[in-house]
Amino acid sequence: MADWQVIEGSITAPKGFKAAGITAGLKPSGLPDLALIFSETEAIAAGVFTTSQVRAACVDYCRSSLQKKARARAILCNAGQANAATGEQGRLDALRSAQVLAQELNISPDSILLASTGVIGQRIKMDILEKGIPTLVAALSETGGDTAARSIITTDLVPKSIALETSIEGRPVRIGGIAKGSGMIHPNMATMLSFVTCDAAVSTSLWQQMLTNAANASFNQITVDGDTSTNDSLIALANGQSRTAAITEMNKDGQKLEAMLTEVCQYLAKAIARDGEGATCLVEVQVSGAADDEDARKVAKTIVGSSLVKSAIFGRDPNWGRIAGAAGRAGVTFHQEDLKIKLGNFLMMENGQPLPFDRNGASNYLKQAAAGAYLKEDTVLISVCIGNGSGTGVAWGCDLSYDYVKINAEYTT
Repeated sequence: MADWQVIEGSITAPKGFKAAGITAGLKPSGLPDLALIFSETEAIAAGVFTTSQVRAACVDYCRSSLQKKARARAILCNAGQANAATGEQGRLDALRSAQVLAQELNISPDSILLASTGVIGQRIKMDILEKGIPTLVAALSETGGDTAARSIITTDLVPKSIALETSIEGRPVRIGGIAKGSGMIHPNMATMLSFVTCDAAVSTSLWQQMLTNAANASFNQITVDGDTSTNDSLIALANGQSRTAAITEMNKDGQKLEAMLTEVCQYLAKAIARDGEGATCLVEVQVSGAADDEDARKVAKTIVGSSLVKSAIFGRDPNWGRIAGAAGRAGVTFHQEDLKIKLGNFLMMENGQPLPFDRNGASNYLKQAAAGAYLKEDTVLISVCIGNGSGTGVAWGCDLSYDYVKINAEYTT
């Protein structure tokens, strides 16, 4: 049983954090588009970013900042313009954003981290952003987590947030998180934007290690469409305001904190996968029997990312052959005679051979129909065993619908 509970407040649930979100006018839709997360004291900062060679100015800015000083007070995120592929002027816009906010908050610019989301190739509308900064800072609140979550989304249907609380040394320790993501979602970190706050005291190197491990078990295990974004960022702040002793090694308290951080990231990752553009269901793939966890995760990601598997699920077609084919091309060695596949509770394949599950015969037709009906559930579970090894892995995704093509065909037009 998990040693924590869900609480209200998302990113402002941890002590010493405030947040805000406003409609500055960066989006033509008139929806909220500028968010701020603020720590009342200096916080340890960690980040994991896109692996794309085409990166937004905010990504390079944050990487450089965290290498120099793994501490921060604030995260500023604009929606509407990605500020990617914008050259030197895009870089200057990012620097200017930090400077303007720093002046308003009366802190150093190197204590500010940045994130952007929106259309690639478009610079931030700096005149609008600068005008909105005073209003944004004035709106900072200990209950501002929900408005911040709404202000970072683009094609998302719903905002995504969570907060958990545990006890360390008899004192409450909290972690909160928000995320956005619906399209351009594919493993390679971070495949979206996510911001995490924590009031535990933890060493710089350990916090970064925890975040990397949590990302590998969550955001790096989701895929919607096979496209990694230019702006992918996962940023986490830990300000120590719980007043517990500093966690500097992976002892009992360190393991508990990392487990809770991973739970927050997995919740947000699954929320992103469920909210995939045009999606009708969340798909979870569980793989066991691999030589190690890395192999299991690789197979799971390949299956959940298969366009053929995703299309079959949308069509409510229990096509186990597509699942077997995806597992076989994952780049992981296993004996096909060991392959076992289940859709929910429906056993489709065992010992590398299909079970009598075709459309010939009344009883088999009923099984086929029942398995097809299962694919109409809000969450579809695919279980795959590839051998007798101890490696396990999970990945999350969604089905591929007609609406995905429609949404992306009209994204900039």
